[in-house]
Amino acid sequence: MALVAAMASGQAGHVRDILAAVTPGGGKSLLPVIAAHQLIAAGLVERVVWVVPRDSLRLQAEEAFADPLWRAAFGHALSVRAADNERDPARGLSGYITTYQAVAAAPALHLAEARAHRTVLVIDEVHHLPAPGRPGADETHAEDAEAGAWSRAMLPVMEAAAFRLYLSGTLERADGKRILGLPYHPAAPGRGPELDLDAPGLAVIGYSRAQALAERAVLPVTFGAIDGEASWLEGGRIAGDSPRVGPHRLGAGSVRVTTRPALFTALRTGFARDLLSEAFHATKRLRARRRGERCLPPGAAVRGLGKLLVVAPDQASARTYLETLRGWMPAGQGMRDVRLATSGQGDAHAALAAFRLTPEPAILVTVAMAYEGLDAPEVAVVAALTHIRSRPWLEQMLARATRVDPHAGAYDAQQALVFHPDDPLFARFRLELETEQGSSIRPRRERPVSAVVPERTRWRDDDEPAGITPLESNAIGLRYALLRPRLAEPAPGAPAPELPSVTERTLRQRLGAAVAAQAVEDEMSLRVPRGGNLAHRYNAVLKRVLGKGRATMTLPELEAALGWLERNRLSDHLDCLDGDARYAWSARQRRGRWPQERAARR
Repeated sequence: MALVAAMASGQAGHVRDILAAVTPGGGKSLLPVIAAHQLIAAGLVERVVWVVPRDSLRLQAEEAFADPLWRAAFGHALSVRAADNERDPARGLSGYITTYQAVAAAPALHLAEARAHRTVLVIDEVHHLPAPGRPGADETHAEDAEAGAWSRAMLPVMEAAAFRLYLSGTLERADGKRILGLPYHPAAPGRGPELDLDAPGLAVIGYSRAQALAERAVLPVTFGAIDGEASWLEGGRIAGDSPRVGPHRLGAGSVRVTTRPALFTALRTGFARDLLSEAFHATKRLRARRRGERCLPPGAAVRGLGKLLVVAPDQASARTYLETLRGWMPAGQGMRDVRLATSGQGDAHAALAAFRLTPEPAILVTVAMAYEGLDAPEVAVVAALTHIRSRPWLEQMLARATRVDPHAGAYDAQQALVFHPDDPLFARFRLELETEQGSSIRPRRERPVSAVVPERTRWRDDDEPAGITPLESNAIGLRYALLRPRLAEPAPGAPAPELPSVTERTLRQRLGAAVAAQAVEDEMSLRVPRGGNLAHRYNAVLKRVLGKGRATMTLPELEAALGWLERNRLSDHLDCLDGDARYAWSARQRRGRWPQERAARR
């Protein structure tokens, strides 16, 4: 906050880029609000544009600006909207939120906006953007090709912005590539990319996990490490002569030879069910204990009881986990309490919103990075049934449970519980995290800080190690290892603020209903002849009279349109369509039928 104030006053006038390296769950979504408020008030920028990696995060960004507590704390009145690739995405507000996909789909639109208005550009989870090389280079996977397209579209927009705010909790990429827009030291033999934190025009805000824990901004993590055994067939054949491998322990053996296929098998057979059961019953016990502490009856739907996030290795496994969890509950409760959010689900956004904002559902099953940035402080337990082992991905997953839940009582009564396979790669990651939390002696490093895991590249969701056929697995042991700033509650009974995009949709629906009501009333009262789509004609009349269709109206224009409809009849303005060939045929037909219809009615 002091840095942005210095920029606004001119004391740090040389700064154009801010890099906010904030531990996941440390409250970095507040930074764009602070930056936009002070820079706009100082006249240095006109608007804020916030770019996020996924559509589900757009509404969370809107909520950050609409939060009444932050509005009161900073005295700001800024509003932004979640925009699609339509003309005038800000619609008269202080800015808009979009996604990397949207920028890649319409780069000219967003570049023109950045050039037309002095903009503070917020690049959220910037580690998703690799520094671009040749088009198609090193893009053998669809995921890499998409990220490369995002970077090529974002770069001109970033260059056109007046100020840039880079946000990330993981300032390294699992593939070892540099991150778009960030300065680096010249490459050195045998070393990975190293950020140049002293680059001209760059200011760095750091907030580590250790700082966040010391200030009680995030929760400590308790790891439930589950070991197991797995057996599989090599070569993907089920014939009798196919070599059977195992049983092999997850927590022993060579990472490259046995751990990977053993983990692949475990996540799709009995071990996964055993780990899921541990997480499910831990969540059930937590919710029962919190109900008892509040003297709540069984089944009472209230906030703050704790929720379970299940991270699956692929969509097929996610659907299997969903059915397993629902099978452990009464039928009606299972359908209500357990939801699935993957790219293959049409209601994924609704499931995510319900999981974040309402007491039920209490369990969400998702895949890979669908959980990145998910702002759901009620998550208290995570079932880490994923084979991804890069540190940035795992930190993002853990951060879903380390946010302080304002509904769950005192800080000391909260704790994040993460169940995971006890394989060597996860054990290495856990040791590093335990060291940062001060619960372990710091190990001697033999590799650069960016090399966190033994394998250089991460395991992808669609990779199958050597085409194996999973046979069976089971859990054989469990051991525990202990290792967003809290916001004040709104006043009791105070309504939640409505987001601009939600208000827009509501006003457009009211406009459509008002137009349709006039059409029905006029046909029934013989003000106009029956036949054809009168509501369609009335919509055209409204657009002619007001000079703009409701799909492109700003909030004030939508409200004004509703006021106009309350005072005027569209039938009195049908002459606006005279001479329009699109309505000439229906007009002639109605003029021919109108005398006969009216006489018959009389």
